[in-house]
Parts: sequence; structure tokens; C-alpha cells
Amino acid sequence: MPRRPKPPAKVLTTPELNVPKELLDQLVKGPMTQGDLESMFRSLKKAVIERAMSAEMSDHLGYRPGDDKPNGQSNQRNGTSGKTVITDDGPVRIEVPRDREGSFEPQIIGKHERRFTGFDQKIIAMYARGMTVREIQGYLAEMYGTEVSPDFISKVTDEVTQEITAWQSRPLEPMYPVVFFDALRVKIRDDAVVRNKAVYLALAVLPDGSRDVLGIWIEQTEGAKFWLKVFNELRSRGVNDILIAVVDGLKGLSEAIETAFPQTTVQTCVVHLIRNSLEYTSWKDRKTVAAALRPIYTAATAEAAAEALEEFARTPWGVKHPTIVQSWKRAWQNVIPFFAFAPEVRKVIYTTNAIESLHMQLRKIIKSRGHFPSDEAATKLLWLALRNITAYKVRSMREWRGAMNEFAVMYGDRFTNPKS
Repeated sequence: MPRRPKPPAKVLTTPELNVPKELLDQLVKGPMTQGDLESMFRSLKKAVIERAMSAEMSDHLGYRPGDDKPNGQSNQRNGTSGKTVITDDGPVRIEVPRDREGSFEPQIIGKHERRFTGFDQKIIAMYARGMTVREIQGYLAEMYGTEVSPDFISKVTDEVTQEITAWQSRPLEPMYPVVFFDALRVKIRDDAVVRNKAVYLALAVLPDGSRDVLGIWIEQTEGAKFWLKVFNELRSRGVNDILIAVVDGLKGLSEAIETAFPQTTVQTCVVHLIRNSLEYTSWKDRKTVAAALRPIYTAATAEAAAEALEEFARTPWGVKHPTIVQSWKRAWQNVIPFFAFAPEVRKVIYTTNAIESLHMQLRKIIKSRGHFPSDEAATKLLWLALRNITAYKVRSMREWRGAMNEFAVMYGDRFTNPKS
């Protein structure tokens, strides 16, 4: 299957504005301090906004100040009203023109708006980096001399809710070769009690090797009922097939995916299984035990892997730590699919590290928070953080070309010609 071409990079450009030298001579008449510059910029912004509003009023009335009113025109200018707006340079007091009929509604700054372009994005960017409302308040007061209420900040960040809803319900690809599922624990207030809830992410690999976060789901307890709801949501958004689902012992997932996607192979994360095995050993023995386990997951076939597991059980380490053998045998049904794949595919499904790296970056952002007031607040911050980290897409899987060829051979039309 041909690799999907990358979209051209977006380049943000600012239109050039030729400022007359005479105007600059009037504005800058000698050396200026930083305070003088900031004061001048605020004054200039005030003048430009007011001039733009005056032009809007002229367009609304159909004539400019000083011109004769059109015949039959009863509406006219009716002075101004003061209004303070928050800009990137701090608060600015402007005079908003009024008309006699009260029908004029300025576009550059709406009738009930108190913010000028750019300021909202600063607040959202700070929130996405894990700053609390109180920290954002302090920063704005220190940098801009602007007192902003917590309600104001919450209102700004709440404006991304529609974007989150659109993202969470956006159409998806009809088929994903591999989807990684994993959970992140966060503290969320629920019914006046702070609870440890699981935030589940699904990181999918597309046929061209690029990766995409499919969604965010928050649940206190996992189980087949919850996972069936997740998979039915994915189906309603256009997913018809998942070739391999890589998981770390998530309760109820295997049963649910068998119902929603009966052809999907569920693969336990081998790295997680090794880590869990080493939890039973002392620190000084871990390297030796890890080496003793290696023949199991590097075996050429499932039969050879089963023999290697039995051989490990007979070694001094297997006798000393029977729980390790038991944990492998409990997960064996979801381990053995691994051995049917070529080395190129094994490298892809060997571990859930791809999604764990996302979790690590998310933990850095949320670690300063004690807890979230609601599921919605947690979803909002996590989505904003993901947008910063991945811009919805993360870098392509390494060495995907070889795996792609193996998928084409093993799965045929399911991979090369998925049903839409």
C-alpha cells in the first residue's frame, strides 16, 4: 500500500505593513524606555481599534462623519460609550461609537466581548501546560498588570469544549493495523469524594505508519461493559476492523473486542509481562531473571516458547518464583499470537511504549494538580495537553515499511482494501 503523502507544513505569515517614516518620526522623538514603548503600543492599539470601529459605524449608517445623510436616513451617530478590553498588552480603555437606533453591533470587538484577539490563546496555552487558575491569575497580573477573575479564565478555557466534542466524535479510518490501549490514573472529584479514576487512551497505527490518538475515555472501573461501549463508539465513527489490539491486561477488553471486532487479534504487551515478572524478584536478581526469561519471548514458534517456559519453570529461578510462571500461563492465550508474526511485525506489537511515552508527558503536565473538580475538567486539560504534544498526530512507527509488507501478505484485503 502506498505511503500517504504528508500534508504541506503550515506557515503562518504576517502581512507586511509599510509604516510612513513621518508617522514613525511623530511616535518616536528620542530614546524610549520599555515602559514608554508599552504605553505607546497601548495608545496606538486604542487609536486603531477606535478608528476601525468608526469605519464599521460609517459602513453601518451608509455615510462618513461630516458627510450628508442619505435621503430618508433617520439613524445617525449618537456619541460613544466607554469600555475596557483586555489585550495582549494589558487593559485598554476604548470609546465605542453608538447610533441613535441602537442597531450598531461592532465586529472587531463584539457588543458583550471584553477581550481582543490573542489574549484567549495565551490563557489556553498556559492552561494546557498545566498551570492552575491561580497561577494564570498571578502571571497575568505580574506580566500585564491585569486582574482576571477565575470565572473569566474558566469561561475562556470552556470555549474549547466544542472542539473537544468535535474531536471525540470525528470520523475515523475504516481499518487500523494496530491499536494500543492503556490507562493513566488521575484524581477526580466525584460526588464530593476525590477518587482515583482511569483515563484510557487509544493510540492507533494507520496503514501508512503514522499514528493517531482515537479518543479519551474516563472511567472509575474497567470491565467488559465499559470496553464494549468504547468499541461501539469506534464502530459508530467508522472503524470496521482492527487487525491487532495491543493491551496490558486491561480487564474485560478481550471479551468486549471479541464481540465488537471478532476478527481482531488481542496481543498482551510482552514488555509489561516481563516487568510484572521482575516485580517478584529482588533488585540484584532482576538482570539474571530477565536473561532467563528471554528464550521464551524470542522463540521462533509458539510451541518452542511453551517449551522454553516449561524449561524456565524447572530452573532455580522458576522454582524460587513460581508466581512468574503462573503469570505467564494466565496470559498465555494473548501471548502466543505474537509468535505467528514475522520479526518486522513483532517489533511493532512487542510493547505499548508508544502510548506510555504519551502518558509520561501527560503526567508531567498534571503532576502539579491535586485533583480535578470533574471528569469534564480532566478531559479538557488532557485534550489540550495532547494537542500540544501531538497536534493529533505523532511521528510514524520506526521500520514500518517491513511491517507493512508483512501485514499485506498476512491479512490480504483486510489490510490492502479495507471495507469503508
